[in-house]
Amino acid sequence: MSAWLFLAGAIVLEVTGTFLLKLSNGFDDWRWGTLSILCYSACFWFLAPAMKVLPVGVVYAIWAGVGIVAASAIGIFAFDEKLGALQYVFVVMILIGAVGLNLTTQH
Repeated sequence: MSAWLFLAGAIVLEVTGTFLLKLSNGFDDWRWGTLSILCYSACFWFLAPAMKVLPVGVVYAIWAGVGIVAASAIGIFAFDEKLGALQYVFVVMILIGAVGLNLTTQH
């Protein structure tokens, strides 16, 4: 499997883990908390093969950047969280950085 697919899987698992962590309400609901831990654990199993092939800085920046953007979107749409105008600007800047790293990394 491609390193980029492993990275995409790691991102999906990390964002899912973050969503489940929010649902756990600070581990008051241990079922969501346990699922969150499982997602985070699986995330690292996917992240490791990507780091064998791609530069660690690129992998981490894309993983974190896309995760931040996705978690922000989930907060807005699933949990009715609000962001200010400047916060949207910074989230877009993070997304631009992640896309830019992807575009400038040799595949």
